Amino acid sequence: MTAVAHTSVEAPVTGSGPSPDPRGRRLPRGLHPMAWWIWALALATAVSRTNNPLLLFLVLAVLGYVVTARRTEAPWARGFKYYLYLALTVVAIRVVFRAVFATGITPRDHFLFSLPRLPTPDWYAGIKIGGPVSLEAALSAATDGLRLACMLCCIGAANTLANPKRALRVLPGALYELGVAVTVAISVAPQLVQSVQRVARARKLRAGRTKGMKALRGIVIPVLEDALERSLRLAAAMDSRGYGRAGTATRNSRRITGALMLSGMCGLCAGAYGLLDATAPAFLGLPAMGLGAALCVAGLRLGGRRVTRTAYRPDPWRLPEWAVAGSGVLSAVLLLSNLGYDPAQLNPTFYPLAWPALPLVPTAAILLAGAAGLLAPPPGPVQRGHAS
Repeated sequence: MTAVAHTSVEAPVTGSGPSPDPRGRRLPRGLHPMAWWIWALALATAVSRTNNPLLLFLVLAVLGYVVTARRTEAPWARGFKYYLYLALTVVAIRVVFRAVFATGITPRDHFLFSLPRLPTPDWYAGIKIGGPVSLEAALSAATDGLRLACMLCCIGAANTLANPKRALRVLPGALYELGVAVTVAISVAPQLVQSVQRVARARKLRAGRTKGMKALRGIVIPVLEDALERSLRLAAAMDSRGYGRAGTATRNSRRITGALMLSGMCGLCAGAYGLLDATAPAFLGLPAMGLGAALCVAGLRLGGRRVTRTAYRPDPWRLPEWAVAGSGVLSAVLLLSNLGYDPAQLNPTFYPLAWPALPLVPTAAILLAGAAGLLAPPPGPVQRGHAS
């Protein structure tokens, strides 16, 4: 059975990175995809530490600048606006839920409106449906939703800036059995964006209905079907070409690899618990997380020895990659360390209602993450072709 897939073929990586050419300009090239993912995940970690709306809006501004400055012309690079729409939806849902499941107001709160109160049974005690809604409650809910929205936009920025097919090259050899599943998972979102654009163009050419529920039903089903079909076609093409089919492993090596990975994951979980719980013993924090990470790396390296993979012109990791990833990691470290500022400024209260303060060190940390738009080289051109 032969699988045929249409994939994008990128231009070969040339040049020596961001060093200037004879005219003083930096040579364009594609940044290593893992650098963008490290930067985005580190920034999302920093966002998880704060509930300050001023800092959260600053994060959105930084994400918008970096995406605008360093995205390519590839189809998946046009999907950041859809993540912004999703972010607005998250904030709206959070506010609606807070208004519907009211928690009551105090005499000092600013009254906005009141919803009809629905009676609840005795076993539903403690939860009120409807009632008065205050300005403080709405702002608190909007800020909580904004934090989650910023984290979603960080992931959207990584999907926009990093080539998903190039990111698959750095998948550890021990995880080759998950290669096809990972291909489908990381390509669904970019393919979904392309499908939306194709369906919208087709409906315009056919003079179809562009608004209302009928138009929504005519768009959602073709978009989901097309995106999933293209992702499965890519996975089938990789499987037919023998992706990840190599080597054998003895029973002992499988057992040792499994034990190392299981112990490492337990260590990571214990370390995460130790960092989140201030009352946990000291060894459950960074030491447990470091030991768990070391065990996972050992398991991946041992499992990857039985897999032989070749790569044609692998993506380089040079100074710009270190700079971009380091800017995101340093931003997260500054917000996690609580050095040079009052930690209470990261999570201002709305009871009583007051304008939140803008701490200097967290602001500088977020602006430092925005330097990735300057540290990364200009994106190179993407050449599309067809491979069967």
